[in-house]
Amino acid sequence: MEKIILASASPRRKDLLNAAGIAFDVKISSVDEWEPEKDVCPREIVRHNSELKAMAVSAQYPGKLVLGADTTVALGNEILHKPKNMSEAHAMLMKLSGKKHDVYTGFCIARNGKIVFSDVLVSTVVFRHLDDVIVQAYFIKVNPLDKAGAYGIQEYGDMIIDHYEGSLSNIIGLPMETVKPLLERSIAMQGESYA
Repeated sequence: MEKIILASASPRRKDLLNAAGIAFDVKISSVDEWEPEKDVCPREIVRHNSELKAMAVSAQYPGKLVLGADTTVALGNEILHKPKNMSEAHAMLMKLSGKKHDVYTGFCIARNGKIVFSDVLVSTVVFRHLDDVIVQAYFIKVNPLDKAGAYGIQEYGDMIIDHYEGSLSNIIGLPMETVKPLLERSIAMQGESYA
């Protein structure tokens, strides 16, 4: 399989691609992600950001297949980005305590500065009821500052999560059940766009 370019610095996305046996190089885009405060559907935010990243890197590497992605957590209409500090991370987890929320991951496959495929998948996560002791214990084991919503389901998730619905890899940051066959198809089609 052709080696692709991952337009993301996320260690979780690297792990998912490695586990799927997909060869890739990492080229991080220098674009600023769009993070509106409110009144924008999370689906549109992650789609926009994944396309932004993929297109920026694709323009620099002609002929290469580029994968961009963006993940965010939404509690109802409220979007929970990566926390700015530990206090904000604590507040986020307490806000999620005992509730159901959605995780949106947008991904974009591009070649030669054109979008080959772009989509958004949504999974649902249900948190346990948390208290300060549980949150502090979780933060001893996990750094929440580089994660949307201040948590990672793949890192001691059983401490804070009751269950999830949908794709686990989507929650982690890249829906591999969907992305891998699309990458294979994109390579076979030599980068032509399709719906």
